[in-house]
Amino acid sequence: MTESEIKVNEILSLEIITQADIRPLNDKELSLLNSIVSEKMRSLTGEERDLLLKKIDLFMDDAIRNQLWESNHNQITYAISTLMQELGRMPSKNEIAAKSELSRQTIYKHMNDYASHPQYLQQIEQFRFMTSKVLAKVFKFAVNGDVSAAKLYFNVMGNLNAQNANNTLIQNQNNYIQINGTVLSQETIKRLSPDQLNTIENILKTTLPQTVKLEAETQQTV
Repeated sequence: MTESEIKVNEILSLEIITQADIRPLNDKELSLLNSIVSEKMRSLTGEERDLLLKKIDLFMDDAIRNQLWESNHNQITYAISTLMQELGRMPSKNEIAAKSELSRQTIYKHMNDYASHPQYLQQIEQFRFMTSKVLAKVFKFAVNGDVSAAKLYFNVMGNLNAQNANNTLIQNQNNYIQINGTVLSQETIKRLSPDQLNTIENILKTTLPQTVKLEAETQQTV
């Protein structure tokens, strides 16, 4: 064994590795330590993996912690999704642990804390970021005569079955949308000219960033 390998193995033999323990290592030795730890993380499962994490906890940086959280989250999500399809029910913690190869302790901790974790909050923001793209797709179907898409669009924008700030009531019916006294059915939409559809599209596009507000002039256009 080289001198670097001896130094790294001595550190790995410690019960708890601290920042002070790794400070004397040069870049090559630190890279070797990280490589060995990464390999062990990939090969160990359950409680053995937890013991390794406890050993290296004090010298892990935020990037490594975030990668670890994402890995745990993906494994747990995959395990729950797969088991629900296989079993036809919500799996137990023991079943999730066995499927994900994580310990019960890791499962409990992650599921109890994930909702407030910064990584999870970032994922939620990513979904919100894509909202406008999804709404644009729904809107395209709506203006082409799909009443169900139109209902969904207005529902998402906070107007379906609710009274907006201007007291404009949008009522959800089985096969049409009613805006105050104006009925907008699928057949009506199909009879609109391209210019009329473009007018509706331009009006609604201006409301995408905020709650849809249907003024009296909008009703006349429809």
